[in-house]
Amino acid sequence: MQETPNQQQEANPARAMEALERAALSAEKAEPRPLALEGRSPAPSDEPPRIELLRALPGDYKAAVGAYGVDVRRLLDRIMMSHDAEAGLDALLESGALGAMLPEVEAMVGFGDGEWRHKDVWKHTKQVVRQAVPRLEVRWAALLHDIGKVKTRSISPSGEVHFFGHAEVGARMFDKIDRRLPLFVREEALRTTVRFLILHHLRASQYDASWTDSAVRRFTREMGCALDDLLDLSRADITTKRPEKKRKGLRQISDLAERVRKLQAEDAVVPPLPSGIGDAIMHSFGLSPSRKIGELKKALEDAVEAGEVAPREESEVYLAFLRENRERFGL
Repeated sequence: MQETPNQQQEANPARAMEALERAALSAEKAEPRPLALEGRSPAPSDEPPRIELLRALPGDYKAAVGAYGVDVRRLLDRIMMSHDAEAGLDALLESGALGAMLPEVEAMVGFGDGEWRHKDVWKHTKQVVRQAVPRLEVRWAALLHDIGKVKTRSISPSGEVHFFGHAEVGARMFDKIDRRLPLFVREEALRTTVRFLILHHLRASQYDASWTDSAVRRFTREMGCALDDLLDLSRADITTKRPEKKRKGLRQISDLAERVRKLQAEDAVVPPLPSGIGDAIMHSFGLSPSRKIGELKKALEDAVEAGEVAPREESEVYLAFLRENRERFGL
């Protein structure tokens, strides 16, 4: 939305801050709403009394970010972490704050209605935020996880709708948002985690029981310290109105989480390599005790984690792996 020169001159950051404060109150004072049942919308009497909103100008919000950056984030966090974040997000939309600060999110409003036969991305996003556990990393990722869909929608000849690569596109869009609106400038860890969750938000939903233990270990390693956040985001991302489909999706995530837990517990008790593997390497390759033996053991552990060779096998399995890859391991 373009500002006129007059609007630029009249930019009033205090007005924007008041609008954001009212939006936060709208979320905090609203009564928690149950998820809508298929074919039923909440009756007007179900809606709580609304707090009067103030609509500010785009320039007001830009000026507010420059003048009160930390306080802007504080107000946005209040909305994201409220018990009815959906009401707060609607208030951000109505007040003009969403379009002024996060046009990539506003672009999802109405995206999906009509002829394209896929769920409204804005409605889906609000529900994901509302269903997400109240942790900043997960709530912010929930808000931004599907921003790439607007740029990636394609329609197949048969009429199927696809969003190929929307996670990767969404992560790059997040980078642009971060450069334009430095909301996370003082919280590198939060910014990094939110971007990581946007990029990988589909990973857990791709799990099925055919995954090998090595594949689960690789997934766990690649998700790193964001694993719990990713699993929680994946649960929140299930917004289908079909009860059986929802149960299946939640069960899929729970099964993955349980396998991760069991393998982590198992690996913590039983080392991946057999006892005496160092002596076996020295004997098999004619090596003397040295740092090289430790490096080879570490390389074998990395190969186990990467799924190249199974854990907890007999020593000969690992010796054969080293022989087959002599050049790679400098043998």
